[in-house]
Amino acid sequence: MSVVLSVVDVGPCRKQLTIEVPAPAVEAETARVVRDYGTRVKIPGFRQGKVPGEIVKRRFGKEIEQEVAERLVPRYWRQAQAEAEIEPLLPPDVDSVDEQKPGEPMKFTATVEVRPQVALGNVEDFELPDPPSEPAPIEVEEALDDLRKRFSEWRPVERPAARGDVVTGEIFEQFPSEPSEGREGEASRFEVEIGDPRVWEELSLALAGVSARREGRFERREGEGAEAKERKFRFAVEEVRERELPELDDELAGKVDASFTTADELRAAVLARLRSDKIQGRREQRERALLDQLRERHPLALPEGVVRREVESLLRDYAENLAGSGVDLERAGVDWHHLGHEMQPLAEKRVHARLLLDAVADALGLALSENEFETSLAALARAQRTSTPALRKALDADGRLQALRLQLRREKTIRHLLGEELQAAAPSET
Repeated sequence: MSVVLSVVDVGPCRKQLTIEVPAPAVEAETARVVRDYGTRVKIPGFRQGKVPGEIVKRRFGKEIEQEVAERLVPRYWRQAQAEAEIEPLLPPDVDSVDEQKPGEPMKFTATVEVRPQVALGNVEDFELPDPPSEPAPIEVEEALDDLRKRFSEWRPVERPAARGDVVTGEIFEQFPSEPSEGREGEASRFEVEIGDPRVWEELSLALAGVSARREGRFERREGEGAEAKERKFRFAVEEVRERELPELDDELAGKVDASFTTADELRAAVLARLRSDKIQGRREQRERALLDQLRERHPLALPEGVVRREVESLLRDYAENLAGSGVDLERAGVDWHHLGHEMQPLAEKRVHARLLLDAVADALGLALSENEFETSLAALARAQRTSTPALRKALDADGRLQALRLQLRREKTIRHLLGEELQAAAPSET
């Protein structure tokens, strides 16, 4: 017996179903709820569990009707979904449930987000960037120099300060005052590296060429136009220190990592890390280009509810990152509405890409085997330092197990479009 009375398109990606629950099912569920209430409620003059059903219905009619609906609506929605062959992207919004009348069926309407129709065009011949995956010699040397800087020492010098030196001292802001020539604010301690982009450029320029126990002045303009303000400062240098880099030798290698015994091992490890970063960066560039071209070739009307859910997910991730960095979200003053508006384009791009990748996977018959899923699940469990059964149980409890399967199939589809699976399957030359 059909339970779907009608299916109406109420948007490019939204359908509204009118669903009817047969009267016998409503009566049977009502009887069960009445019995459940009868065992729990206390009514003066009756022993608990012995209250007649008619009295229970008269006393708790609205509550019983609501509980009957809460039990039947999910059950018959699933039946209607299968009958109408609808693949929802989100749980349905139940708009209304008609008032129940004895002996009559229950009717309710449910609106659901569905996948848009995707007419696939060209899913080949992508123009993909091909950056080098091998680091240049100068990149290796710069990485080694960065390591030397990490383990460097600072020693005082008597010469004038130069770019890259660290200067410490006191700084005073000067304020004009009448009739005297002026007054100074309280001293503030400073320790800056000349040329550091985080340091005022005016201060870096003023400190260059100044030795220890010397003074100097500089001006800084802040604001634009009529709102611009000139600020004047005086500083007194106490100490100038230069960086003393360690030699790139076996001793430095041991300091960087106790497993290294020679400088050659350190250089090889740096080269391997840079090569890995290059390969990963190349892969990410190619994936971004592929998805951009795929979206450009296949414009879609996106399901608004799914985009809204993605924006909420982005905001939640942002909030968690702030909290993890020690930011007090209550006092941070974040305009979440404005931030959500700014994140809308990114959310739309992500949803658009997922819908297209699913359509491509369907068209090409790409499926995720059970072995592939289990291998990925085990790797994810290791990364989270838990067991595979525990992770499966947690994902299943949160309703995220199927989402993981879909995501893994999308990643497989990307690899296929990038030609990575073909390369992996091709026999190697000997």
